[in-house]
Parts: sequence; structure tokens; C-alpha cells
Amino acid sequence: QVQLVESGGGLVQPGGSLRLSCAASGLFLDSYAVVWFRQAPGQEREGVSCSSSDGSTYYADSVKGRFTFSRDRSNAKNTVYLQMNSLKPEDTAVYYCATRYYSDSLICDFDYNGMDYWGEGTLVTVSS
Repeated sequence: QVQLVESGGGLVQPGGSLRLSCAASGLFLDSYAVVWFRQAPGQEREGVSCSSSDGSTYYADSVKGRFTFSRDRSNAKNTVYLQMNSLKPEDTAVYYCATRYYSDSLICDFDYNGMDYWGEGTLVTVSS
């Protein structure tokens, strides 16, 4: 059984930082594209960052330069991370990780209808 578990959310002041984790069981994350999505209240789910299985990373314009996706390639922990710096109130949302298998290791995208597995999400609140 595949499980994705996000952690690391919380309340942070504007300008602060958080690091989200997505831990997997039942699959090997290095073989999958992994995507971080977020959903703010009353908003559609949007892609934030994705990493192809070869490690290439992509970011939404709204977070470029502030968020960093990383994979632990030693990966005994089978975990990926999203480092979020210079947080803004508009970053407030539930953050989800999701995976999709592509035979082409270079591909990742923000097509949330195409994801194979999802975590339950972790809430990030940016407020003073």
C-alpha cells in the first residue's frame, strides 16, 4: 500500500521559513516525478514545484526564487522536501505532495488530474 505523508506545516510570520517533508512508503520516490501542490481556502489546487525522477526541478512563478525542492538521493528516508523562504500571507494553504510515474525521467508537470498518489496535506499559515 502506497502512502505519502506530509509534515512540517505550521504558523509562521511573513518573511519566515518552513521546510515541508513528504515521506513515502510502498514506492521508491526516486523513480517518480514528485509534485508539491497547494490549495488555499476557496481556491483551486495549484502546482507549486515539481521534480522529475532525474532530479530536474520546476517552480510556479509565484514561488520562484523563494521555494526550493530537494530530494535526498541517499534516500534511505525516501523523502523529499520543500524549503519555503520569504513566506508571504498569500502562501497560506494546505500543501500536498503527489507522485506520478513517467517512463521518461525528464518529465514532471502540474496536471493534478494525472497524479497517481496523494498525501493528506499539511497546513501552512503565514500571518502576523
